[in-house]
Amino acid sequence: MVLSRGGMATVLLLLPRRLASTGAAAASGQPPDSVVRIPWALRMRLQRGAQRRRRGKGEAAKTVRPGKLLLRSRRPELSQPSWQTVGRWERPQLVSAGWKHRKARGDYFQLEPSQEAAPAIQAQQPDSGHGPSFAEMGLQPALLSGLERLSVGRPTAVQRLAIPALRRGRSALCAAETGSGKTLAYLLPLLDGLLSRPEEPAEGAAAVGPASPRGLVVLPSRELTAQVGAVAAALCRPAGLPVCRLTGGSAAGGLRRQLRAPPPGPAVLLGTPGALREALRRRFLALERLRWMVLDEADALMDETFAQSLEEILAHAPLAAGAPEPAGPGEARTQVVVVGATFPAGLSQTLEKFTDVGRFVTLGTRSLHRLPPHIPQKFMRLKGQDKLPELLQLLKEHPASGGAVLIFCNSASTVNWLGYILDDHKIKHLRLQGQMSADARAGIFASFQKGDVSVLVCTDLASRGLDTSSVQLVVNYDFPDTLQDYLHRVGRVGRVGSRAPGAVVSFVTHRWDVDLVRKIETAARKRTGLPGMDSSINEPPPRGA
Repeated sequence: MVLSRGGMATVLLLLPRRLASTGAAAASGQPPDSVVRIPWALRMRLQRGAQRRRRGKGEAAKTVRPGKLLLRSRRPELSQPSWQTVGRWERPQLVSAGWKHRKARGDYFQLEPSQEAAPAIQAQQPDSGHGPSFAEMGLQPALLSGLERLSVGRPTAVQRLAIPALRRGRSALCAAETGSGKTLAYLLPLLDGLLSRPEEPAEGAAAVGPASPRGLVVLPSRELTAQVGAVAAALCRPAGLPVCRLTGGSAAGGLRRQLRAPPPGPAVLLGTPGALREALRRRFLALERLRWMVLDEADALMDETFAQSLEEILAHAPLAAGAPEPAGPGEARTQVVVVGATFPAGLSQTLEKFTDVGRFVTLGTRSLHRLPPHIPQKFMRLKGQDKLPELLQLLKEHPASGGAVLIFCNSASTVNWLGYILDDHKIKHLRLQGQMSADARAGIFASFQKGDVSVLVCTDLASRGLDTSSVQLVVNYDFPDTLQDYLHRVGRVGRVGSRAPGAVVSFVTHRWDVDLVRKIETAARKRTGLPGMDSSINEPPPRGA
């Protein structure tokens, strides 16, 4: 029986043992001593708790169903099978939902691979087989000979997309996932343009004059400059095009020696922003004959470390008259190509000072800003003091034949400290961070690529563009500061040309790390791209912003 008094509903429960006495008391007009009054709010709370327990048992029963998993959790009820689909507006139950609490330490989950091969080498259109070959794209025979030297077979998805578009002479924003072959995607069509439109040396040019390249590639690090320079040299050698590299850390004489090339000078120049700016200021370099410019790893170039140097280089280049349109008869225009796996929000504002960004064509692959589906990625919630033992255990379990290991830290001081610890444990390794002198950095990454040492402790300096096809394990000792940095780090494994997909292990320590992990886990469960990055490519900021 339910009674309502003063606006509060109560439930009267009659105990069986007191039924007779209750009836007698009611007949005599006395209040029954066996009536228990339960407030309505308490009753509803008990019912909701019972429903949650029943629902939890049902979900646990679902996990018993055999099949491939998309996400594997330490708690089976939170694992997600590959057949399960999470709606766009649905809020999935996250493993990392409670990771800000101290009791969550020791928890983990892993994103399981959903395919074997990298998206870059998947056929873009299943009906067209593997797509056109490099020869069918109409590239110059000298470039095809250079590709044979590099042992490059069929083009990847981004190369099939970018090469035809860039051969038409349009300036472009070219965005593709890490490890997809972007270097050849921009080098091949631009070198093809130089070969198809040869130019005579500038009148009065001499060996003692400033270098006047027709092609310029701006890169954020000396290691990446050396890597791309080696590829460009292999492509240009059969065609007789001279290639030069320009990096910092040298005196004026060193810059001049790096620019030395047979007359009329280098046809293609690759350099870092600081070295290029210094060469322009000293008039060792002139850009009047420039016909194409590439800004590789655009997000790194837009960092405050390089922003001023980059703007000075753009100011020297003939971009204002060289609008991003194909040149007409007798008209020479500079083609600009901006390349990256992620683009910073301020990119359009910087470029709009020198050229019309609104007329750039945008080239983007389908897998852009998505977690690589062929790489297992494990996230471990740890206390800070537990990270070092966990790392040492990972290195101990990693087989000698299991490929190279990259260990990422967020600061140079952590790289140095961790290096001392590895020295104490007799673990042979190399260190790479931006505060090293140019002489100390020279050859470190090349030695790692050759396999002389299989462990590299580094900052995000090694996460941009470098070819790490020998790497099969990436450890985020410090969780990255941004989702863009995570994508670049995870892209060090499972690259085009890698023998095995590799794996990524991330240590999650701080509360702000958990915020990023929740976004990653949500994107993985919904099979969508990571949030907050598409707008910087597809939606240029308004003029005057």
